[in-house]
Amino acid sequence: MDEAMNIQWFPGHMAKARRMVQEDLRLVDAVCEVVDARVPRSSRNPEIDALTAGKPRIIVLNRVDQADPALTRLWSRSFRQKGAAVLETDCRSGKGTAAFPGLVRELLKDKIEQRRARGQVGTPLRVMVLGIPNVGKSSFINKVARRKAAEAADRPGVTRGKQWVSLGGGVELLDTPGLLWPRFEDKLTGENLAFTGAVRDEILDTETLGARLCDRLRDLYPQALTGRFGIEDPGEKTGLELLTLAAKRRGFLISGGELDTERMAKVLLDEFRGGKLGRLTIDGAPEV
Repeated sequence: MDEAMNIQWFPGHMAKARRMVQEDLRLVDAVCEVVDARVPRSSRNPEIDALTAGKPRIIVLNRVDQADPALTRLWSRSFRQKGAAVLETDCRSGKGTAAFPGLVRELLKDKIEQRRARGQVGTPLRVMVLGIPNVGKSSFINKVARRKAAEAADRPGVTRGKQWVSLGGGVELLDTPGLLWPRFEDKLTGENLAFTGAVRDEILDTETLGARLCDRLRDLYPQALTGRFGIEDPGEKTGLELLTLAAKRRGFLISGGELDTERMAKVLLDEFRGGKLGRLTIDGAPEV
């Protein structure tokens, strides 16, 4: 699985997106990074801190409705301690998004005062919105803009170009393409992003990915396997054994009566991504 990710991981449009971000930073007053609350460590591009150094930061923890609330609180506190403003959102319902313009104005209150002193009262506050593919960046922009201002889809790599979006009230957003990085630091990061759909499914082996998700659920949230699939004592079984048992519980068979673990893996990933396994944060707690 790692080899497949390394071979196909950094396509040309990602390199172009990185250059675009570097060029456009001079146009904005602050940077907003959208992060998936289920994988708040894995879904942060490690290059963004260096790329945007010196700019005021907002971190949007999106999909909090699907994440473990206790761990979301820990991650929010950790990001604030590192100097970022934090907003928790659920972009499907719009929860939390209405607070964004006020958060921008609070973050940039010194700049607002400076502009007022210079007589530049009508100058808009401009914020660049960044994030890896499929963290809900376009959906977030559409919710805060209260209209379909950015193209959104449940697959990575939809936003390719640059566009300005006015929120009214003197705040403008610069939407950017999803920004990935050349190579994973570790295998778990790649797996986590594959679980959430940030990596295109077709570049990975679905059955292996499903088994690895079962491994992670066994270790972190065994009740998800017990409650959803009726698997007793998941801690005694391997990921592939758990996937096979889940296929048996669902009655997924192929010709000859063999259990269809590939179909089960696809269903498992869909159910995880849809929040049907419960509120899960598979990155664990932030490092102190």
